[in-house]
Amino acid sequence: MNFAPRRVFAQMRKELIQVRRDPVGLGLAIVLPLFLMTMLGLAISLSVTNIAVVMQDLDQTPMSLSLADAFRTSLTVRVVPLPIDQEPEKALLAGTARGAIIVPEHFERDVRRGRPVEIQVLVDATDANTANVLRGTLSGIVQQWSAQQQSRQGTQPPPVGSDIRLWYNPGRKDYFFIGPGAFVVGLALLPPLLASLAMTKERERGTILQVYVSGVSAIEFLLGKVLAYCLIAGFDWLLGMAVCYGLFDLRLQGDPTAFLFGSACFIACVISFGSMIGARVADQTSALQAMQFGGFVLTFLLSGFIFPVANIPGPLRILSAITPARYFIEIVRDAFLRGGGWPTVWLDILPLMALGSFFFIMAWKRLRAMQLDL
Repeated sequence: MNFAPRRVFAQMRKELIQVRRDPVGLGLAIVLPLFLMTMLGLAISLSVTNIAVVMQDLDQTPMSLSLADAFRTSLTVRVVPLPIDQEPEKALLAGTARGAIIVPEHFERDVRRGRPVEIQVLVDATDANTANVLRGTLSGIVQQWSAQQQSRQGTQPPPVGSDIRLWYNPGRKDYFFIGPGAFVVGLALLPPLLASLAMTKERERGTILQVYVSGVSAIEFLLGKVLAYCLIAGFDWLLGMAVCYGLFDLRLQGDPTAFLFGSACFIACVISFGSMIGARVADQTSALQAMQFGGFVLTFLLSGFIFPVANIPGPLRILSAITPARYFIEIVRDAFLRGGGWPTVWLDILPLMALGSFFFIMAWKRLRAMQLDL
């Protein structure tokens, strides 16, 4: 059977008409994303541990190494050495570290001479709670180490202080961190649920048999479904952007093309996931249960929305790796807060493309097998 774009668009038009005639489905598509984003964005506060911090020692003396050991004894931060030929700012921009510690040259010499010395500390403040914890922890470690050196040398004032600078979110506003996550959650839960229910409804009512008899192939049927609900999800995306701009006071930073392309990949991915679930379960109740686990539980607990992915136990990170929201959250937070663009998020876009392709192929194989069985 030859592929016909006309039949694809006819199928897409039919889906949009059905959604328009279904008040419940229309409410799910429009009202609930706004409600969900608003409640999640205003009601959730976070606390995190095991914060990754890079440390660059430009002095490389016994005293600077002693300070590094003091940081490593903390249970709150996880210190990673950074070579002197690399820029600490790049680690913050890439999101591989939440903070950076720079020990200046001549550190030991100035401390022994009693001269005031400042350790430069850069803190990624995109997550206000993490920034507060990191700021207090690093400052406390420096003060404690400085007091120990003071007692040994008998110098006044304490020889070492910390110059802490907050990046990306200097006001430490919680909703700057929660808002992008809520934006992702709204897109990850409801549009794919609608696609899944629409697919199972076709099977329950037997209308899918009429579609196949009419000459529409499995690939045309699936593409029509996916494109229709991608348009609905695109409208939800616009509403979510309005909420981010109006309620959370967020603005896109840097080059937006990576964010726009990543948004398209994410929408196609989650709609394909919902279609795959709908093609493989028998009824709408089963579809709801499958989407509750595959969408709700994984998105909330394993995507980095509630707490960093680094804190997730090892075995569960396998599930986190196949959760599309995990990657899109990083893309959205980068777009609204850091502005790193393609160099920062391309490794998050590739998994979205791979997962979306996998979900679509699995759904197509199931529908094709059903068509061949007729």
